[in-house]
Parts: sequence; C-alpha cells; structure tokens
Amino acid sequence: MTDILLGVGELGAANTPGDRLRTLALGSCIAVIILDAKTKTAGMVHVVLPLSKTNPEKASNLPGYFADTGIPTLIKAMGKMGCNENGKGKIVKLVGGAQIMDPNNTFNIGKRNLLAIKKILWKYRLGVIAEDVGGNISRSVAVDLGTGKIKISTPGRDEWEI
Repeated sequence: MTDILLGVGELGAANTPGDRLRTLALGSCIAVIILDAKTKTAGMVHVVLPLSKTNPEKASNLPGYFADTGIPTLIKAMGKMGCNENGKGKIVKLVGGAQIMDPNNTFNIGKRNLLAIKKILWKYRLGVIAEDVGGNISRSVAVDLGTGKIKISTPGRDEWEI
C-alpha cells in the first residue's frame, strides 16, 4: 500500500487498488474528493481559499490552493486517467471547512470555501452526496482506492467514515 500525501493546495488522482490519497489538518480548508466508479479512480484537492483572483501567481504555480482553479485542474487530471470530464458517473464528498481560530466569524473562510466549491461543482453537474464540514475541529482524511471508503480522523476521537 502506498500513501499519496497531499499537502496544502496540492491535488492528486490515482487508481491503484490498495493505495490511499491522504491530506492532513483540514481546518478551514476543504478536501474535495471525487470518485469515478467506472475507472475506479479517486481524486482529491486540498482547497485553502475560494478564489484565485486574490493571488493569480500562486494559482498558476499551485492551482489546488484555490477552489476555482483546483477543481477544474483535478477534473482534467482525472480525465487523463480515463475518467469522463463531465459529471456523469462521479461521486463527490467534502471534508473540512471548520471555523478554526476565528471565533467571531470575521473571515468565515470555511463557509466561503464551501459555497465556492459547491458553485464550481454545479458547473460540472456534480452534486455532493456526503460531507463532514463545519464545526470547529481539524480533520484529516484518507481515501482507500481499493474500497472507495473515506475515513476521517481528528485528535481525541475515533475514526469515522462518510
């Protein structure tokens, strides 16, 4: 089994059974997970901010950092692995989007990320079938490519699935 660890703003896709896509410490960030049942491919992007217009240079170098550049880039990467680049046959799940270190809801980055992600997914005719978002906990997530199971963990709590 190979762990493919995605850092902040990174994205990846794989289809080798037994491998896992993972990302850690999702606070206000959101992991967008796309599963393609036909090709048994999973893709994940670790989105930090909603819109790339805040830093076009960073978006050019690290498109996964932003929802509006990361999701299209992930879909294209999955297309190179044989997945249809429209929404047909895909399952989407979201993890993260918490309110961490923003007790007065000044920035609402988690909520803004969630809204931007859903708007972009809608353009691809993709709907979210499961999510574990919001609250005030940091989450880590792993996608098992053999089973398609998505496991979430946070310190001090048992692991759970969506």
